[in-house]
Amino acid sequence: MVGASYMQAFVEQGHSLVGLCDLQPNAAVAAAVQAAGGQVHTAPGAWLAGADVVVSAVFGTVARSLFEACLPHLGDGAVYVDMTTADPQEMRECGELAQHGAHGAQGRAVHFVDVAITGAVNLGGKKTPLLVAGGKAGFVQELFLPFGGSVRVVGEQPGDAASLKLLRSIYTKGTEALAVECLVTAQQMGLREQLYAVLQDIDETPLRTLMESMVRTHIPHSARRRNEVAEAQQQMVRHGLAPIVLPAVEALFAATAQAHAAQPFTGTSTDEAIAWLGSHVLANRS
Repeated sequence: MVGASYMQAFVEQGHSLVGLCDLQPNAAVAAAVQAAGGQVHTAPGAWLAGADVVVSAVFGTVARSLFEACLPHLGDGAVYVDMTTADPQEMRECGELAQHGAHGAQGRAVHFVDVAITGAVNLGGKKTPLLVAGGKAGFVQELFLPFGGSVRVVGEQPGDAASLKLLRSIYTKGTEALAVECLVTAQQMGLREQLYAVLQDIDETPLRTLMESMVRTHIPHSARRRNEVAEAQQQMVRHGLAPIVLPAVEALFAATAQAHAAQPFTGTSTDEAIAWLGSHVLANRS
């Protein structure tokens, strides 16, 4: 879906399509490639030498291996745009391969750019917001901006975009999971519409202000809030539901309360709270 969406967008902007690499392209995509004057291929090869820009839209688990397979075939000055959700460290390693790998030793320059998709392409299509990182991030930003979506450069090092997407996912996917538990419980209790009104103050608070306030007040109030989370779970159970996310939330509050009792937090700023939590609650002790 990602590959087909952006392929069509490039063609609409007047770019020439060299080809598409797909093991099992559906008939509609294959027809679109042929209509654009390109060829369908099942593996990277010499055909890639004709491309100024190569866009990878595969599963993150194969992102690096695919780049390594493409690298020997890329032309001088080619920009490789990786739009996968891959490990940020692998994105950094791909950037290093592009700069210092065997291909580079042959006297040709290859540029690796990490692009993170921060929305659903099935909903936003070519206008889905993008984060871009790498030495040629500005070039890629200009390339994608005509599609009409937000394209933000977030760093010069490949992997920065992937890292920020995953950081964003901590918040968005965590909020999504809590929204599931919250709204299902509210519906069971017949209080869903009333809940939206009760949450209005949160809706009206700027996100940065909300997050930093939560972190600043989390440590001194963790014991009391842990009890509130436990009561919220009991309410879910009373209405025939099995909490899945809230037990983990309770565990975090309990860990903070225990650490605060052992080594009290005396700071007041968000920076101090984040540093203390990183050292005393979330540090990997294994």
